[in-house]
Amino acid sequence: MMDTSYDMLKLCKDAQQDAHNDNIETCFVVGDEEFLPLKESSLDLAISCLGLHWTNDLPGAMIQCKLALKPDGLFLGAILGGETLKELRIACTVAQMEREGGISPRVSPLAQVRDAGNLLTRAGFTLPSVDVDQYTVKYNSALELIEHLRAMGETNALLQRNKILNRETALATAAIYDSMFAAEDGSIPATFQVIYMTGWREHYSQPKPKRRGSATVSFKDIHKHFGSENQSAQPS
Repeated sequence: MMDTSYDMLKLCKDAQQDAHNDNIETCFVVGDEEFLPLKESSLDLAISCLGLHWTNDLPGAMIQCKLALKPDGLFLGAILGGETLKELRIACTVAQMEREGGISPRVSPLAQVRDAGNLLTRAGFTLPSVDVDQYTVKYNSALELIEHLRAMGETNALLQRNKILNRETALATAAIYDSMFAAEDGSIPATFQVIYMTGWREHYSQPKPKRRGSATVSFKDIHKHFGSENQSAQPS
């Protein structure tokens, strides 16, 4: 188990001890996804859960994950997608344009779904696949959402960000958020999009696509064959 935060690892270690899960040997490592302290071809499985969106060099981090896997090793990753907090982004943008005459990102940039497959391919994973889930969480107000994001450590981490959010802009953001997205019960929704990625390190036993142009049967012939079977099977 690896994390950049020593305190987070200590919490995980204490939780494991409280669960009396002594039959699983676990090594706790303080490390950075961009500089993995792992030997090449040393892992059967690498799992990254909602952490890779913090890396500066996401393709490089995924390449290192692949190199750490043994041949036919599996990478499973989950990252927050670009639709995450879309309501807050819209409200912040409108409020900043009204109050400050310009915009500064308040939420970290996130990958789009179309980028995930490209990332897997670029990193050299075989048999890549991507799936998406979207969750809507309800809050009493936009200010409560912002406090929750701060407690999670999921606000904007860009070095060149504007570190000051003045009171007028914050209140305007909350008001715009409420007017544009509030539900009938007064709560406001916050969208969280999770992109799941699966990829394997190459191995001779894995299925491989045939050479282009090597097919001996056309799709047209297949359609004619199975289409005629379906028609003959229909009751008269």
